[in-house]
Formats: sequence, structure tokens, C-alpha cells
Amino acid sequence: MESLEKLNLSHNILSESIPNCFEEMQGLLFIDISYNDLQGLIPNSTAFRNAPLESLKGNKGLCGSVKGLQTCKALTPHKQSFGTKWLIIVFHLLGALFTSIVLTAIFFIFQKRTLDSGEGQRSPQNSQELLSILNFKGKFIYVEIIRAKNDFDAKYCIGNGGHGSVYKAELPSGEFLAVKKFHSPLPGDQIADQKEFLAEIEALTKIRHRNIVKFYGFCSHARHSFLVYEYLERGSLATNLSNDAAAEELGWIQRMNVIKDIADALSYLHYDCFPPIVHRDISSKNVLLDLEHRAHVSDFEIAKFLKPDSSSWSALVGTYGYVAPELAYSMKITEKCDVYSFGVLALEVIKGKHPRDFVSSILPSSSVINIPLDEMLDPRFPPPSPDVQGKLISIMEVAFSCLDASPESRPTMQTVTQQLRI
Repeated sequence: MESLEKLNLSHNILSESIPNCFEEMQGLLFIDISYNDLQGLIPNSTAFRNAPLESLKGNKGLCGSVKGLQTCKALTPHKQSFGTKWLIIVFHLLGALFTSIVLTAIFFIFQKRTLDSGEGQRSPQNSQELLSILNFKGKFIYVEIIRAKNDFDAKYCIGNGGHGSVYKAELPSGEFLAVKKFHSPLPGDQIADQKEFLAEIEALTKIRHRNIVKFYGFCSHARHSFLVYEYLERGSLATNLSNDAAAEELGWIQRMNVIKDIADALSYLHYDCFPPIVHRDISSKNVLLDLEHRAHVSDFEIAKFLKPDSSSWSALVGTYGYVAPELAYSMKITEKCDVYSFGVLALEVIKGKHPRDFVSSILPSSSVINIPLDEMLDPRFPPPSPDVQGKLISIMEVAFSCLDASPESRPTMQTVTQQLRI
């Protein structure tokens, strides 16, 4: 113990007061006890006196002479029984540390699922292995997410989908995140090449576009697998269209902007990402709205999480009613599959509900003029002005061109965005 110089006890759900035995560890120069539930006076030792505030934050009631901490009021004597508990924890951690050094070579041989960057960590709640790319503003937040949702308590669930349930998580900082938990954990053998997989996920976390929901990362554990996104206040486009009160706030101008936002996001995924990203599941459930009714495409990375030959692959092709017809006889997914789904969604935004009858007929764009306009518009709104009506007709023509039965005849999303700007 006297030769120990550095000790990291962060994110370990430790509680109560810190024992005085640390004052006897004269060789200890650095300690990190951040993000636990510790309280009371910090020990009078070199490591604690010189500790930066970053290594102490995330606890509910520490006090002492460190700059940034509150000064201690008159303290009653601490129960020393907690010292024994701390000492046991420290010895166990030290034992694990020395054992891990001996087994490092074995870890590399068997390619244990951990990250060299330090973001992949073992779950502090059990000994099951944790595969993770999860970083929010420089912090590993696995523990905070689990605490915030009380281990995925149903009362925090804000939505359900074919692949999982969405939970709202509030961090200690007061910030909110959306956490999409898969219905069942992903077995390790469903992730093809782990090194390549993690590299892809890390790249996806760096995608930044005004109309794409920020993706913060992924965690896979024996108990649960989940994705972490930014939280958007108004929820999904599907929810807003199905709710009369919310739909009334989506006027014609807002709806046209929503369609343009979705087109811009898909064009970015297809042409500004390398390699290009095909969303595969464009639907009103996978588009979220912010407070200003601007659209943000979500779930664009779902297809990365299963191997093409896994049993769940067919479930990830798309949502019924939005799937391109060629996928009925071919599993070849291209950008034109997204184009078809966009055409369906654009008509849905204008009509206020899924345009099943029009989609099933697969009309060419020239036939749009033969359809009574009032059949294409959301009946909950008064008729648009002549200027707005002309713009809506132009958007519908673009949407119908996206529904061409031949993938080669559909426009690209780049072309679609250009047509929508006219």
C-alpha cells in the first residue's frame, strides 16, 4: 500500500464517508473518486490536498480544503465502521489491478472487448463485460444513464418501436438524453468484426448535420444494449401528425420545411458521408421535431448493429408501408430505397396520414394533376393560399417521382433537394 502512487475509484457507486486510512498512504500522489455518492470531510493527505476538482466532482457532499469544495462545518465524529468497508474495497481493487497486469497478454490474445481509448469499461454494477462507444461531452456516462432511468424502469419510457423502446434520461447536470434500448441484448456473435464495428460507430458519433439527431454512442451488455441520442422535445413526426392539437401547430409552411429538412438530411448521408450511409428505415417514426418544428432524422445507424446474415437482418430493412417494392424480391439495398421511402413520407406530411391508396397505385408524377387536390391535403386545415398551393403541388410532383417502380428512374436525393429549393 505504501508504494501505491495512483488510485482511480471513479464511477464505482461508493457511498458514505471516506475513511482516515488514506492519510497513512504516504506514497499516494493521485486519486480520482469522481461520480460516486461520497460525502463528508476529505482525508488530510497529499493526494487529496493536491487533487483537482475534476477528480472529486459527482459526489453529493464532500467538503475540505481543496479549492472549489465547500468548507466543512462543525462535524460530528464519523462512524469508523465505514473505514473497514473502504479498506476492503481498496484491497480488492488493488488485487484486481495486479491480476490484470499479469493477464494483459491473455486479454490481447483473446481480443477482449475493451477500448484502448478508455471509453470502453466494465459495468460497475456486475462483472458482465461491456462493449461501448459512449461519450457525452468528454464523459463516460454509462453509470449515469442506468441511474437516471432506474435500470430502464417503464415509467421513463417515452416510445416503443419495432427494434426497441425509447427512454428519457436526465443526467445529474440537468441535461436530457434519449436512450433507445433494444428489445433484447445483442449477442457478441451478431457483431461481425468488433474492431471495425467500433470504428464505424465512433465515426457515426462524429456526424454533425442540422437535420440529423446527434448520436452519442452505443452500449452492449449481457443485460441490455442501447443507443444514446440527443433528446428532442416534440417527439416523433408520427406522434405530431396523429395528434390533432399537435398537427394544428404544423401549418403548411412548417410542413414544407419538414419535407425539405428530411431531404437535406438524406442527401447528406448519401453524398457527404464516406462511405455513404443508406438509412434503410425512413418513416415518420424515425423523424423527430424540435421546439421550432424543424425535422431531425434519427436511427440512421441502426443497420450497423447486426450482421447481414443474422436472423434479425430482415427486420431492419424498413417499416411496412415505406419499403421500396424491389426489396420484395431482392435484398440489395441502395440509396434509391431511401428515395422511395422519402416519397411516401413527403406525401404523409402533406396528407396528415399515411398515403396508402396513392402509394399502392404507384402513379407517375404526371398523374398528380388528375387527383383532386383536396384528397391529397390534410383535411384538418383550411385550403392553402394560391401561392402555397402551387408549392405543395410541386412538392407532390417530386414525391411521386420518388415512388417510381424502377429504382433507376427515381431521382437522387441530391436532385430532390435541388428541386425542392425552386
